[in-house]
Amino acid sequence: MVEKWSITIPELTGKEPRNAYIYLPESYYADSNKRYPVLYMFDGHNVFFDSDATYGKSWGMAEYMDRTGTQLIIAAVECNHSADHGRIREYSPFTFQDPKLGGIIGLGPLTMDWLVHNFKEDIDRTYRTIPDRNHTFIAGSSMGGLMSLFAAIQYNQVFSRAAALSPSIWFAREKLDAMILDARLMPDTSIYMDYGSNEMKHHAVMEEQFKHVTGLLLDKHVHLTSRIVPGGDHCEASWERQIPFFMNVLLYQLT
Repeated sequence: MVEKWSITIPELTGKEPRNAYIYLPESYYADSNKRYPVLYMFDGHNVFFDSDATYGKSWGMAEYMDRTGTQLIIAAVECNHSADHGRIREYSPFTFQDPKLGGIIGLGPLTMDWLVHNFKEDIDRTYRTIPDRNHTFIAGSSMGGLMSLFAAIQYNQVFSRAAALSPSIWFAREKLDAMILDARLMPDTSIYMDYGSNEMKHHAVMEEQFKHVTGLLLDKHVHLTSRIVPGGDHCEASWERQIPFFMNVLLYQLT
């Protein structure tokens, strides 16, 4: 079951409403004593419902969860859709200059502070979660994939595992390098990172950058699963097909 409600994020967009979503397994209602790990996801409007998705196709996460009986809560929040690069600003850990985008003030740290100190706390108060780090995960794609890497690295005390699908690691590369190099990560940190083979041609630096970031994460002794997805594209339909792969990483040997 997916619940949907309207929220505001005053720190980012004042009183402007956006949707929040939560998936609860069927067992949530059958056993009032059972508690669950939580996966937080970016671009919540694209996670569950085709009718809400930007391009009319969602990840279909609820269908996958119901079909497999996966015992996990998923909490997600809609992105900022404003025309002045609102999504990129909120999902960028870094301030940067881009020839096509111009100057982008990175609000990623503010976004994550809100998610950790407001949204997560609300979810933990309202639902039967297991709120500790070992049972708290995060996932996203594209800019949301970059934010998932950022969360796993800079908020490592909160998130033990992350999935970064088609992460936007092609810009602000020096800042991304510095963030990973300076990170102090707990030894059980697990990250899934992929990129579609069809996406490589979108950015000339992507193949080398993917290998580079993979190497930096391995140097930090991250339990890393990295994939080049055969025929993978930059779209929800492609990311939906990767759900079994990243869910295996997030839930592997979970106790």
